[in-house]
Amino acid sequence: MIAALLLQAAFAGADTLPPAPNIVLILTDDMGYTDIGCYGQTRYTTPHIDRLAREGVRFTDFYASQPICTASRASLLTGSYANRIGIHGAFGLSTRQSIHPDEITLGELCQQAGYATAIYGKWGLGHLPPFSPLRHGFDEFYGLLYSHDVWPHHPTKGALFPDLPMMEGETVAAYNVEPAQFTTDLTERTVDFIRRQHAASRPFFAFLSHPMPHVPLGVSPAYANKSGAGLYGDVIQEIDWSVGRILETLEELGITENTLVLFSSDNGPWLGYGDHGGCADPFREGKQTIFEGGVRVPFIAHWPGVLPAGRVVTAPAMNIDVFPTIAELLRLPPATAERPIDGRSLWPLLSGVSDEPVQDAYFFFFGRNQLQAMRSGPWKLIFPHTYRSFDGQPIGNGGLPGEFIRRDTELALYDLASDPGETRNVVVDHPAVLARLNALAQHARNELGDALTGAIGTGNREPDHVLDP
Repeated sequence: MIAALLLQAAFAGADTLPPAPNIVLILTDDMGYTDIGCYGQTRYTTPHIDRLAREGVRFTDFYASQPICTASRASLLTGSYANRIGIHGAFGLSTRQSIHPDEITLGELCQQAGYATAIYGKWGLGHLPPFSPLRHGFDEFYGLLYSHDVWPHHPTKGALFPDLPMMEGETVAAYNVEPAQFTTDLTERTVDFIRRQHAASRPFFAFLSHPMPHVPLGVSPAYANKSGAGLYGDVIQEIDWSVGRILETLEELGITENTLVLFSSDNGPWLGYGDHGGCADPFREGKQTIFEGGVRVPFIAHWPGVLPAGRVVTAPAMNIDVFPTIAELLRLPPATAERPIDGRSLWPLLSGVSDEPVQDAYFFFFGRNQLQAMRSGPWKLIFPHTYRSFDGQPIGNGGLPGEFIRRDTELALYDLASDPGETRNVVVDHPAVLARLNALAQHARNELGDALTGAIGTGNREPDHVLDP
């Protein structure tokens, strides 16, 4: 539930936990739920990602906290709803903000346990020097500070944007690197980091934060025109190769059974880009909406010999739960009295000890702190709000964006067990469910605020925790 204040240094079940693992976190950008084989893709194959699921644990109802990159990544790295820590939407070039230095990130958590830490790929949490990943728990960084469509070659807005820097630490390594180089280069950097830490007998946290398949798409010559499903399929297959390359390296070094590999996406697909966007079928809408297509994402955990192979978890979970899960495995407290978090450890679900959700409800904020939806059990409650829709609108192709229309949604209750596409509003049929969910939602508003209802909230760490260098 909100503000899971977990202060104990030793967990009740710590004596039954496995030894703390190396950690590889693989995050894609704008990947759709059904873009990979084990989640229903049939136009092309993703054997290495499918292997993660076959040998590990696959979640069917896993969520990004928000349907946009910066806020979602902030939740993943801190275990908090992004609005709790003063972060909203996607950061642009005019944003003078990042995660407050007093917040603990996954990188800092792992550093506390003596791990070497690195991020290769997209950061997305502030582009000014004080906001570098190196100042938020990462020993090494090579990649992009913000989305790579913000560059001079944007098909419609290029004249508005400066050259795109590729960073090596806090130094510009190059400008306007072609997206075709991203997946292979970042993967090989990750592999080199793993090898170096293994040679030094040091545990590691490697965060491979793919810029793909966010537009503009790019694929290496080795995978161009290979999927039979256009450029988008080629890009996903190269990401699949990347997963295979990581697994191959772990096997070669003999550390597969000492390493937890996590795979997910930051939000759903950018449907307006048509053939350059992903697929979230059978779900409604996509990125930048709180309908299932925008927030339900793949999540797979792979740790052979520790996690039960082939396990499928149908309980709802969210990326805010990753931070406390890793904290538990590292035997570290995930929060302090001054800085509570919202996630809870997924270890009972991962280990197979329980099939029950670790939280009563999950809340979907978007816009400027608008509580737009919530999920509890099979129920999804949508609160009245305005959203962007590409449904029925002209969509783009070949890398050009399509058009969206603004729509309003009424109060709506959906039973996702029987209606995953959110097509049948049953709010009048379930008054008791509505009352229970409204009570949970009001608790969230009291804690985190809600611009839609004017609730202020008492638990937000803003605006006095917004940085301005």
